[in-house]
Amino acid sequence: MGTNILIIGGGYGGIAAAKRLAKKYIHNGNISITLIDRHPFHTLMTELHEVAGHRVDPDSVRIPYAKIFGVSKIKVVLDTISTIDFANNQVKSATRSYTYDYLILGCGAEPEFFGLPGVRENSFTLWSFDDAMKLRHHIDDIFEKAVAEQDRLKRQRMLTFVVAGGGFTGIEMAGELLEWRDTMCAKWLVPSNEVRIEVVEALPNILPMLEEDLRDNVSWYMEQHGVELLVNTPIVGAEPGVVKLKDGSTLETGTFIWTAGVAGCSFAESLALTKGPSVKPVENSGDSPPVRKRKGRLLVTGEIRSVDYPNVFPVGDDLWFEEDGKPLPQIVETAVQTGETAAHNIIAAIEGQEAKQFKSNYHGFMVSVGGRYAVSNAMGIKLSGFFAVAMKHIVNLHYFIGVAGINQCWEYIKHEFLDMKDGRSFVRGLGAYKTRGYWLLPLRLWLGLMWVFEGINKIGEGWLSWGQGSKSGWMFSAGVAQSGADAVTGATASDAVSAATGTAATGTAATGTAADTVTAATETAADAVTAATGTAAESSFDGVWDLSKSIFDANGIVATWFRTTFMDGMAAYIPFQCFQLLVVLVEIGIGLAMIGGLFTWWAAAASIVMCMVFTLSGMFTWNQVWFIFAGFLMLGGAGRAFGLDCWVVPWFKKWWNGTRFARRRYWYLDNPSK
Repeated sequence: MGTNILIIGGGYGGIAAAKRLAKKYIHNGNISITLIDRHPFHTLMTELHEVAGHRVDPDSVRIPYAKIFGVSKIKVVLDTISTIDFANNQVKSATRSYTYDYLILGCGAEPEFFGLPGVRENSFTLWSFDDAMKLRHHIDDIFEKAVAEQDRLKRQRMLTFVVAGGGFTGIEMAGELLEWRDTMCAKWLVPSNEVRIEVVEALPNILPMLEEDLRDNVSWYMEQHGVELLVNTPIVGAEPGVVKLKDGSTLETGTFIWTAGVAGCSFAESLALTKGPSVKPVENSGDSPPVRKRKGRLLVTGEIRSVDYPNVFPVGDDLWFEEDGKPLPQIVETAVQTGETAAHNIIAAIEGQEAKQFKSNYHGFMVSVGGRYAVSNAMGIKLSGFFAVAMKHIVNLHYFIGVAGINQCWEYIKHEFLDMKDGRSFVRGLGAYKTRGYWLLPLRLWLGLMWVFEGINKIGEGWLSWGQGSKSGWMFSAGVAQSGADAVTGATASDAVSAATGTAATGTAATGTAADTVTAATETAADAVTAATGTAAESSFDGVWDLSKSIFDANGIVATWFRTTFMDGMAAYIPFQCFQLLVVLVEIGIGLAMIGGLFTWWAAAASIVMCMVFTLSGMFTWNQVWFIFAGFLMLGGAGRAFGLDCWVVPWFKKWWNGTRFARRRYWYLDNPSK
């Protein structure tokens, strides 16, 4: 009988443990790993303020488990656990029961209200995706209602936002509010001075985990943008629209956001496991009994095992462990590192190895104030402003690439920069504007037509007439023989290019006659124009830049390096018949794909590659370089406007995202389809 590992909760700790276990036992059929969660996605808790503040789309903070685990051996079950029978190693929900040999508890955290009367009932919280969406809709709605309110005092109260708590979550939420304030004021034509944002903190300073200079930077930035910071101001209760302060004063508000406390979850509190030590009751002026600040924090050993059952491993926000006399903070790095330690010690138990003791390795802290400002202390390097925001994004990308690969990194970049509205990022609106596909249609058709003509012209030049010998030998160095063809002799690369572009002195008689006729007609027209304008030939203007010249000299360093390295060293071994047929088919294929709007991205990529080859070979002139830039424009989905990609691309994405290859390597196009 195999070994069953059960993980409850798909938070940061649960995901870290699951990924490590899955990697270790990917080929071991005797080990089963099951993750149970109420939702089909992993929530990025540290980014919830961006959703609540309407900066990013809701999907930006949710990563489906189907994407995270792909074709790994992790089995995800959607269920809500109600009880755990530790004596019999059973986990139970309302409809099912699950047995386990090893159990990881990563149930997350909940807001702590400290028994303050009316706070729970009259505030918004920010500890779940649902919380963020509820707050997002409320803020949008209250602005709309405030605009219609004629009573000045009522409107003032409606547009007053009170954030309780000067920690990371509170400051980040206030930062989102001050940025969204500007957007909403512009939308509803409300003067920004009518909107008040107040941060209430019981301690003497905001952000107590940061150094004083970084705290001062944040305080300065927020006050400069109109945020009121009320420190040394404990909250003792709340009523509808009213926040009560310890000094007896009140704050009237239409939006009260509570971020002032965090504890383990109620489910962990209900379990028959030893909890962390209690603290003194919190003072309050109401009738509600005080609660323990450390609710739901399960006591663990240095191996991240429950002190009651050695096969149970609480991780993240659910554990209580003191290191150097201080409890582990409830932050992401704690969750990830305890999850990895729990997985390591489960592996050690299964394989009879020595368990390891937990040792934290925190890399620092960072806090963002909206999308344009942040401060950070990462590995002893203090940053603020632009560079701190960039550091925050780098840290997030590092996490995403480990969780769901490069695809999730690209999704993050799209949400944070390319799809960002109202310039709410540290690069403002750069890169966020999108061109409508139908404006690209004429360019797409013209580019396709030019590629078709390029291929047809080569057919006319004899590229498919094998009996005439090689027509592509001029792309190789003198003395290099293509497979199946004679060596190119007696000509320089420059001569070869001239011959290929039709600038050689010789030609057919018919061509020469036509050229003479055209020349005579041109000279006659030129004489007439000169006579009419009185312009002397010697006064004609020579061009500043001769666009008919090659970008790279055919005998120059670049073209010679490219020719000798790639053409002579690689392409020369391809039979010239295959090489020439391939070039003709690719050129015509690119053209037809562009015209039909079919697989336009791949056609554009091939177009760019072909143009780069021609450029580095010394063939492309400056007046042909537009091919390259047009190809880059086509990469943006131009084929979906009046093209077959409108139907083909969605079908292809669905098929590709469901393949085992894409799911194993996280090479998704958007999200998995299985």
